[in-house]
Amino acid sequence: MDKSQAIDLIRNSLWFTIIISAPSLMLSVMVGLFISILQTTTQIHEQTLTFVPKIFALLAAAILFGPWMIESFTDYIWNLWSQLPDIAPH
Repeated sequence: MDKSQAIDLIRNSLWFTIIISAPSLMLSVMVGLFISILQTTTQIHEQTLTFVPKIFALLAAAILFGPWMIESFTDYIWNLWSQLPDIAPH
């Protein structure tokens, strides 16, 4: 494996990680923003108030996007496995 193949492999894996984690992160950010606006308007500044809705949002994201995440991860792993003869030194 030369340097360009290693860089491509690392770049693809980082990009894949971003794509897989994006739905959960976006949902968590949206819930956090909503709770933050709610806390600002109601003058309730309880630190633990943001954790419970975010946990439920992440659970919902896991239920909604979980099958897609698992399928994408499985496809990515099979793709890596099929590239192994090209990556491994001869």
